[in-house]
Amino acid sequence: MSKTGTGGVHLHPATSADHPALWAMLEPVFRAGDTYAIDPAISREDALAWWCAGTHNAFVAQTGGQPMGSYYICPNQQGGGAHVANCGFVTAAAAQGRGVARQMLEHALETARARGYLAMQFNCVVSSNTRAVATWQANGFDIVGRLPGAFRHPVQGFIDAYVMYRTL
Repeated sequence: MSKTGTGGVHLHPATSADHPALWAMLEPVFRAGDTYAIDPAISREDALAWWCAGTHNAFVAQTGGQPMGSYYICPNQQGGGAHVANCGFVTAAAAQGRGVARQMLEHALETARARGYLAMQFNCVVSSNTRAVATWQANGFDIVGRLPGAFRHPVQGFIDAYVMYRTL
């Protein structure tokens, strides 16, 4: 599913040709260790495999040919939980605050519906990631669970993580 959004952001399925741009966006986010429960020392190969392989289907957001962000979509669980989608999002530093995450989320929700998912769930939204929490809540996601001290933030120490959910 390839689409150009309302803000001129074009989304297309990620290919191996996108890997350099994906790594340029993923590396600083993963190395910072403050939003994803990923080993900050993850290798390029392992990070790209995690983002793009297995059950994850990755998309790249571009404006004027410049990579602005990426997201993946996959089943949240297998078997009896496979009707609920899960996603992960990353926005390029230069694109933050420009509505790219919101447009990727709109695309992800459309993609989830088209694939037959009935809901979407984020399993570990770090409570200090207030921009993401606000974006998800503005788009119909509720905090349905609080995991006390479940995330080890590199500066703030053990902080809460949220489970966020919405039906489609």
